[in-house]
Amino acid sequence: MGRYFGTDGFRGEANINLTADHAYKVGRFLGCHFRELKIRSGRNENARIVIGKDTRRSSYMFEYALVAGLTASGADAYLLHVTTTPSVSYITRVDGFDCGIMISASHNPFCDNGIKLLNSNGEKAEDSLTDLVEDYLDGKCELPFATGENIGRTVDYVSGRNRYIGYLISLGVYSLRGYRIGLDCANGSAWSIAKAVFDALGAETCVINAKPDGLNINLNSGSTHIDSLREFVVSNGLDMGFAYDGDADRCLCVDEKGNVLTGDHILYVCGRYLRDKGQLDNNTVVTTVMSNLGLYKAFDSLGINYAKTAVGDRFVYEYMQQNGNRLGGEESGHIIFSKYATTGDGILTSLKMTEVMIASKKPMSRLCDGLVIYPQVLINVRVSDKTKVKSDSDVIEAVEAAEKSLGDGGRILVRESGTEPVIRIMVEAQNNEICREYAENVAAVIRSKGY
Repeated sequence: MGRYFGTDGFRGEANINLTADHAYKVGRFLGCHFRELKIRSGRNENARIVIGKDTRRSSYMFEYALVAGLTASGADAYLLHVTTTPSVSYITRVDGFDCGIMISASHNPFCDNGIKLLNSNGEKAEDSLTDLVEDYLDGKCELPFATGENIGRTVDYVSGRNRYIGYLISLGVYSLRGYRIGLDCANGSAWSIAKAVFDALGAETCVINAKPDGLNINLNSGSTHIDSLREFVVSNGLDMGFAYDGDADRCLCVDEKGNVLTGDHILYVCGRYLRDKGQLDNNTVVTTVMSNLGLYKAFDSLGINYAKTAVGDRFVYEYMQQNGNRLGGEESGHIIFSKYATTGDGILTSLKMTEVMIASKKPMSRLCDGLVIYPQVLINVRVSDKTKVKSDSDVIEAVEAAEKSLGDGGRILVRESGTEPVIRIMVEAQNNEICREYAENVAAVIRSKGY
């Protein structure tokens, strides 16, 4: 990770460690950088950069600060307004923008925010670009201001968001008429998009947590607080439900009985479906090291291969691109269908799950037959220095002792969060008691160090 940019952009608490001045400077650098690239290629024209944001109160502040920086440096800023991360990725790619920016802290509380950069292909920006941005933020270079006719302009580009909605609708293979579907929009980016898509496909769409006020994004809602959707689906007799996070690049499912289908369930369901249709490229599903042991055992029984990457949908996508894979994702619900998108897309994932259900002529609760998920406990320990924790000899010894005791019947994974100042301890075993015991043992050692 860089000095400011982590695995999912520049994250921080608004106006504490991510300020409007940071956003202005990011805009200043990007505007100059991409205008200079155009001049070098023989085109004396402004850069074109598209911006989307989620519903956090601070997103407006960061949007305007970015626009000021971009236009002052000779870039035209196109505003999608409140929209999803995958929509920014899609529009950046299909409309030929030099760069895309999403203002969001995903599943974090409203007080946090982030600036995520996308390249012209709609993929997360290369480290080489964010390294340059960080150098400018640290005062290592100076940039000229645009003058005269080279000063940038701002363009209302809500039409781009509407085209993205049309694109999602076009991917609906079956009519959803007769199905009652619940959507939890987390009071975030999906609130103005998801219902429009499902309504257009004929579903009876029932929505909760779609009244954002700037402060309630992810608050007891969405993919990180799934119980509200579970209760909603069961109490209203719905056929299924889908929960998104703040920027709607994640999706978790709830079946008609109220059971939760995580990203691992989704990878199993869609992997088997694509394999049966002869469309699972390389007969491989790409996962991260956080995926459940039960998923791998189920894939083994089906004869489906799998790859494991570091945690982060960026790493999943990079592996998929390098190896020609069609399906990959994370247990948290970032699912990538590379034929249709270059990033995780929660609404697209919802559509694919309904497609499998209708094609198989089974209720959602039967789609995971053959998959047994191992009990898992995840403990997050807040620390001030993640690097010291991972290299501490006592912590290493505690982890090795747990690995030896668990043997082939489980596993332990200790890693640094890419977006928060925490160490994540994950244990899988035959029952929750064993998981909790080993996870708490390691957590206690970390806490005792005072990092």
